[in-house]
Amino acid sequence: MNLISIEDFSPFISALKFGAHKHRYQKRKDAEQTPYFNHPIEVAELLWRVGNVRDISVLTAALLHDVIEDTETTHEDIETNFGARVLSLVLEVSDDKSLPKETRKELQVKHASGLSPGARLIKIADKICNVRDVTHSPPPEWSFRRRMEYLDWAERVVKAMNGCNENLEEEFYRMLREGRQRINAG
Repeated sequence: MNLISIEDFSPFISALKFGAHKHRYQKRKDAEQTPYFNHPIEVAELLWRVGNVRDISVLTAALLHDVIEDTETTHEDIETNFGARVLSLVLEVSDDKSLPKETRKELQVKHASGLSPGARLIKIADKICNVRDVTHSPPPEWSFRRRMEYLDWAERVVKAMNGCNENLEEEFYRMLREGRQRINAG
């Protein structure tokens, strides 16, 4: 059994509180309008449960992976509260929202192979959760075509990171197959 000390676990618990506060008014785009912060929690949980990730910095960064791009959080906020390594991981998986959406998507594909091992783990877990959401609870206005395009794009991102974590990759491709079958079945 892997035991994590209280000192090691403290940043993770602090990130739970910090992320929940920063995302407190945000909702996911799904039909249920679920609280946004459920998503980063799911990403961290997937890393722990499926990926067997025990690196507390990676798990902490997973909780904070959208906070810079989707809230008023600064780089300094993350570094001061969680350290340089967590900040680095968060920045690696954050999009530059000043760029057009299609540019951001292509940059994710282009940069995926150059991500650090920890950032790759977060990115794959994020894509698993997003593919699951697009499959089971898509935004109401998303057409069949848009959902399938999302799955194709997510596959391109994850393929660029193959060899990172066998368990997470298996889960991604399982979810991708399920998504395509379910969406095609209409």
